[in-house]
Amino acid sequence: MKIICVGRNYAAHIEELNSERPVSPVIFLKPDTALLRNNLPFYYPEFSKEIHYECELVIRICKEGRHIAERFAPTYYDQVGLGVDFTARDLQNNLKDKGLPWELCKAFDHSAVISKFIPKENFKDLQNINFSFFQNGIKKQEVNTSQMLFKIDEIVTFVSQYFTFKIGDLIFTGTPAGVGEIKIGDRLSGRLENELMFDFAVK
Repeated sequence: MKIICVGRNYAAHIEELNSERPVSPVIFLKPDTALLRNNLPFYYPEFSKEIHYECELVIRICKEGRHIAERFAPTYYDQVGLGVDFTARDLQNNLKDKGLPWELCKAFDHSAVISKFIPKENFKDLQNINFSFFQNGIKKQEVNTSQMLFKIDEIVTFVSQYFTFKIGDLIFTGTPAGVGEIKIGDRLSGRLENELMFDFAVK
């Protein structure tokens, strides 16, 4: 299975990182070893001194496909959840300065937290749902998915021109503004609408 991630998909987040607004989805991958499930603790890695959280809506691919027309995109995912894309920001800044790839700062072990998943049919419109992220009970991120620059179906169509989808693949659809640094001892949680989706510790 693949973990496909979308960068720079909310305008306010682009502004807070002083990045350029993309003309097409910015895509990067994480390996399956990046997954952290079932509210297990996240252990702070020794190679970074500045790990940031980025909470995102995640969709689960339910059938194999490639070169998918946008009108058929909704048939290729069946469940939604929340995830945290952990980023070693100090490493990322160093890699950016040198024009190097981002894998070391984005794809390390347990850098892709995933919540439980909910059938998409539970929501009237996936492009009009709210999710939020809390650090030690304090809300740090909150957004409605209507604010995505590239909508879910656009992302599915775009990615499928380059990668064949397999059942179980995950797409992290981008983070809103409000990203920040985590510390050992933190408690991190996320809500999709009013439902608690994940709640875990940083150790």
